Amino acid sequence: QVQLVESGGGLVQAGGSLRLSCAVSGYTLDYNGIAWFRQAPGKDREGVSCLSITENSTYYADSVKGRFTISRGNTKTTVFLQMNDLKPEDTGVYYCATSLTHIVPSHPFVPLIYDDWGQGTQVTVSS
Repeated sequence: QVQLVESGGGLVQAGGSLRLSCAVSGYTLDYNGIAWFRQAPGKDREGVSCLSITENSTYYADSVKGRFTISRGNTKTTVFLQMNDLKPEDTGVYYCATSLTHIVPSHPFVPLIYDDWGQGTQVTVSS
């Protein structure tokens, strides 16, 4: 059974940093892509960052480019999201999700292509 577990969220002041982790288990074959999404209160879920395993490419939402970095650990069972220079608008619940579908570079954040999701970790950035 596939399981994704996020951790690393918390409360941080604006300008600070957090490193989120997503522990992935249960896959017998490698997934094609993994992404981080976030959802702020009263807003739709939005894609933040994506790592395409097959293309060895990364994608970022414009709002986080230059501040967030997605990476995968050496064991391939953990994916990280390093978040620097955090802003209050980064506040939300952050979810990781895996896709068995090929990630289309022009549309890496289509939720429907992601098969499995974690429960989320709360990130709160104070001003």
